[in-house]
Amino acid sequence: MTPVELSRTVLHAVRRAVDEGELRVATLPERVRVAPPGPGGCGDYATNVALQLARPAGQPAQRVAEILRPRLLRTPGISEVVVTGPGFLNISLARAGTVGLVREILRCGSRYGHGEALSGRTVRLRPAREVRAVVQAEALARVLRSQGAVVHIDDHDGIVVRPVPAPVDPFVLGPDAARWALLYPAPHDRPRIDGEHLVQRESNPLFRIRYAHARTRALLRNAADLQYRPEPGPVAEVPSLFQVLADHPRVLAAAATHRAPDRLARHLVTVADALPPLLPAVLPLGDEKPSAAHRARLALAEAAGTVLAGGLSLLGIDAPDHL
Repeated sequence: MTPVELSRTVLHAVRRAVDEGELRVATLPERVRVAPPGPGGCGDYATNVALQLARPAGQPAQRVAEILRPRLLRTPGISEVVVTGPGFLNISLARAGTVGLVREILRCGSRYGHGEALSGRTVRLRPAREVRAVVQAEALARVLRSQGAVVHIDDHDGIVVRPVPAPVDPFVLGPDAARWALLYPAPHDRPRIDGEHLVQRESNPLFRIRYAHARTRALLRNAADLQYRPEPGPVAEVPSLFQVLADHPRVLAAAATHRAPDRLARHLVTVADALPPLLPAVLPLGDEKPSAAHRARLALAEAAGTVLAGGLSLLGIDAPDHL
C-alpha cells in the first residue's frame, strides 16, 4: 500500500464513521496526510486526522482515534493500528507477498516509492555558497519532490542548507563519485574525498551499488539470449532482499521528511548487499531448462536493479548497465 493509497484508506474510514453515526462532522477533510511516525510513534506511517476532527466532532482526539482504529484494522494491507500521544494513529502495513511486491516495483519503475506524504507542502531551500551545500540541496529537492512537495532552491527566505564543507574540491573524482562522497555521510560528518570512491572493490559502497545494478541488467540480457523473460512468482530464498525492497517507500518518505538524502544512500547499500545470494540461482545451469522459478528470480533481480537505479537517480548519480 502506497502513502497515497493509505491516505485514501484513512479518509474512507472517516467517511464510514460519519455515515454510521459515530462521528458527527459537518465537513470532511479533502485530504488526509500520512507521514513516517515522529518521536514516540511506531509503525510505518502516522496521521493526525483524529486531532483535526476532534473539535468539529465535539469529542477528544483520542476518542476519535479509537473510533477510526477498528475500521482501519479491517482494511486489507493494514496489520496494526496504535493510538499514541494526544491521538495520533500509527499504522503498520502488512508486508505484501513477494509476487505483489515485485509486480508493484516493475509497474512503477524508477518511481517506486514515490508518494504524496508531503503533498501540498512548499519547501524553500537556500544552500550555503559551498559545493557540498549545493549538491545536498539539489539531491534533497529531488527526494522532496518524490514525495509530492513543491521545492524552491536559492530562496532568500528558505531553510539554509549548510552541511560540513568538503575539505577539497570533490569533482576531481568525477561527477558521480563526487556526489556520492558528498551525500553518503550525514550532513554533520566531514566528507572523505579520496581515491577510495573510485576503486572497484567491495570496500567502496558506491561500487557495490552500481555493480549490483549492472549484474541485474546482465542477467536480463543473458536470459533474453536463453529466450525467457522475467515473470513475478514466489521466491523464498532471499527474505532479506524482499524486506529491504518493501522498506524502500518508507525509507524514501523518511529521507524527505527529515531532509536526509544520506538515509537513501545508506538504504541503497543495504539493497545492494542483500542481492548477491539471489544472483547465482537466476540462470539455469548446464542442460537445465528455464523454469517458473528462474523467471521469478529474474523478476526479483530486475526489481532490485530498478530500485537501485531509481535511488541513485534521486541522488543525481548514474547507474550504468555495463560496469
